[in-house]
Amino acid sequence: MFIRLMLLTVYFMESQSEQLQVVGPEASLVAVAGEDLVLPCFIKPSKSAVDMTVEWMRIEEVASLVHLHKNHEDRNEDQVQSYRGRTSLFKEELQKGNASLKLSALQLADEGKYKCLIEDKPWYDDITLHVIVEVLGSHPVIMMESYGNSGGINLVCESRGWKPEPDVLWLDREGVTLTAEDTQIHRDTELFSVKSRITVYDYSDSNRFYCRFQQKHHMMETEIIISSGVFGVWKWAVSISAIACLFLVGLILTVFFGYKKASEHQQEKQYAELLKKKMFRVDVTLDPDTAHPQLILSDDRKQVTLGDTPQDLPDTPQRLKFPCVLGNQSFSSGRIYYEVQVKGKIEWALGVVKESIDREWWITRCPQDGFWTVGLKNENQFEAYADPPVPLTLREVEVVGVFVDYEEGLVSFYDVKPRSHIYSFTGQSFTEKLYPYFSPRYKADGRNSAPLIISDVTE
Repeated sequence: MFIRLMLLTVYFMESQSEQLQVVGPEASLVAVAGEDLVLPCFIKPSKSAVDMTVEWMRIEEVASLVHLHKNHEDRNEDQVQSYRGRTSLFKEELQKGNASLKLSALQLADEGKYKCLIEDKPWYDDITLHVIVEVLGSHPVIMMESYGNSGGINLVCESRGWKPEPDVLWLDREGVTLTAEDTQIHRDTELFSVKSRITVYDYSDSNRFYCRFQQKHHMMETEIIISSGVFGVWKWAVSISAIACLFLVGLILTVFFGYKKASEHQQEKQYAELLKKKMFRVDVTLDPDTAHPQLILSDDRKQVTLGDTPQDLPDTPQRLKFPCVLGNQSFSSGRIYYEVQVKGKIEWALGVVKESIDREWWITRCPQDGFWTVGLKNENQFEAYADPPVPLTLREVEVVGVFVDYEEGLVSFYDVKPRSHIYSFTGQSFTEKLYPYFSPRYKADGRNSAPLIISDVTE
């Protein structure tokens, strides 16, 4: 009888273990050097991994230790030197079967295959993840190199330090691709530097040209505006003597002040546009039932910060498993506008999301996954989270205005203090409820503790 009971117990343990599985993303994880990366690894169905061994390894010719959690503590005595101080588990998430690894300050050498092994004897299982590290080069710079013999102007666009090698596109103001005359690519160890040349001609009163450096997942773009007067100066200058340079200076100053006046007119136009959006202001509050356990909401549900430790909250289907929170209010028609104060923060993300977003996984924020958001990371890197992300040329933002036109498929963001437009997602197709989205992101060594605050909209 005793032997039969033992056999049944062993059989039950083995059958239970067979049902458990370690899971993670099948697609490669692509990240930019210098950023933090989360390598997802979960037990399914959800079961606490607090008493289990979690081992992360780098798979090369010989496996090497990246991070080891055993007997309720990290045991990284044999950790590879290059990973020292850069790896951590989400300890509060282990009880939910989340053994994901955070790898900080990503380096180019971190690219490769990683294995997540979870063991609870006699059961164990593992997955392999592939990490691709991309490097964004310097912001592209356009220079007027010379005048062409045919009346055009020769432009050169240059950027350094890319991986992988980027594609270079020249575009006119309508977004039409122009043909580059010469593109030079140089490789220094693993990084690429690119220089591209083109000749442009006088098409309109304000000729606007774009130089775009593009990888599969990322893009940088810069622009140059050349007044028709500059082309006229060249046509005129080639027929006059050096004594007439004073007239040339006067013409250049006229072109400059004409452009300044046009810029002021554009600012007035943007201000009027923002005032129209404010007419659709709505009262937004935060939904505590969606908040990640580590987030702290104010009593009036208008502010959110990231706490030091997770709270003991019910693990409901609507609760998000990454540090963000949704608004209480949903909408599936019409127009809305609200404002969020981001002053004092060095990282944040906000916008709107669709109701059916995946709330279990650390996923990419992009329209394809139901996210229409912008944000700040690494203190000064503003981005619109499209696919690929779009770098934004901003210096300092205190209050962000969010406008949505459901029927038009439009999500626009505004820098409220200077009353300027930040970015717009256009031509979107909304088919379900949308919710405001707020992420205070990480504290970054004690910094970034300022809250995201839903502000009162004033005219």
